[in-house]
Amino acid sequence: ANFNQAIFRDAAAKNPFSKATSLFPGIGFGAAYKILQRVYKFGGQPVVVDMLKEKYGSDFDAKFGPNLGRTMISATAGSMIGVGEVFLLPLDALKIKAQTAPEQLKGRGVVEIFMKEGRGLYRGAGWTAARNAPGSFALFGGNSAAKSFMGIGDDRERATWTQDALASCAGAIASISVAQPLDVIKTRIQSRPFNSPESGMSIVSNLVKNEGVGAFFKGLAPKLMVVGPKLVFSFTIAQHTIAYFTANMKGF
Repeated sequence: ANFNQAIFRDAAAKNPFSKATSLFPGIGFGAAYKILQRVYKFGGQPVVVDMLKEKYGSDFDAKFGPNLGRTMISATAGSMIGVGEVFLLPLDALKIKAQTAPEQLKGRGVVEIFMKEGRGLYRGAGWTAARNAPGSFALFGGNSAAKSFMGIGDDRERATWTQDALASCAGAIASISVAQPLDVIKTRIQSRPFNSPESGMSIVSNLVKNEGVGAFFKGLAPKLMVVGPKLVFSFTIAQHTIAYFTANMKGF
């Protein structure tokens, strides 16, 4: 009985279907956020890379050399795209609230939430941008560096599935590790009540005071094991698909 209550909580006494769905809180917000985020991030970064290469490619090569210059362009483009992800913040915030504080959303429709909370859904946007910039820099930079190490001369050059997977793995580990401290702050900002006056700096201060500096890396190992494979999978598919269409649709 205790095990049943611990797993299903409020749905412990409900039918099997209700119990099963209770294990996926915020799945609607989460799916919408992830689909839009992946399309924007993995589809937009190559576009920014092309723009940077055209305008500043020679400057990057002169400063960092051809190989590192290519990696830095990829990382910089990723960082720029990461900052732009902030426009999707409301969906991410609602997903986190549905998972950590469902009582705040209970009985409220999506339209009602957006109309009433408005800009409040963008609370913590600065911290999110500060998290996304280095995280995306590390993701795309780590991926590009790994490919250079494997002898793949250009980000658009066709790599094997294994090479794409290994490069994605390197980028994912770097990204998750670098972004973890700010991710802790972002999550705590988004999980607090809508009307909470607590600022991000206050959360940082209380976190260090009550839990110590190590709190910024709480959950890093589980995140690498759970989030890492998902990011590696989606990034590998995206890279391989983009390379395929780039190679086979040049005439269009």
